[in-house]
Amino acid sequence: QVQLVESGGGLVQAGGSLGLSCAASGSIFSIDAMAWYRQAPGKQREWVASVTSVGSTNYVDAVKGRFTISRDNAKNTVFLQMNSLKPEDTAVYYCYAHVLRTSAMAGVDYWGKGTLVTVSS
Repeated sequence: QVQLVESGGGLVQAGGSLGLSCAASGSIFSIDAMAWYRQAPGKQREWVASVTSVGSTNYVDAVKGRFTISRDNAKNTVFLQMNSLKPEDTAVYYCYAHVLRTSAMAGVDYWGKGTLVTVSS
């Protein structure tokens, strides 16, 4: 089995910064894409940013220029640096990874349990 554990959430004032991290552990051969999603109260979960195994990144327009996603392949960890935070960034942030457990198996999607980010105005 594979586990994803997020850390780094908390309360911050608007304009501040927070960094999230997510470590994958367990039966892992390799990890393809890693990403962050978020779910605000009363809203559906939305994709925020993703990074491929070779470091290509993409962001939702709402966070471009403010958030930076990165990963450490050796540690199976993905990071999200969030700057210039806004109250509308308040959400539970979920880590995602597309994991190959062996070289012969198809990849499987895994999710973390989420970490709460609250941005006060």
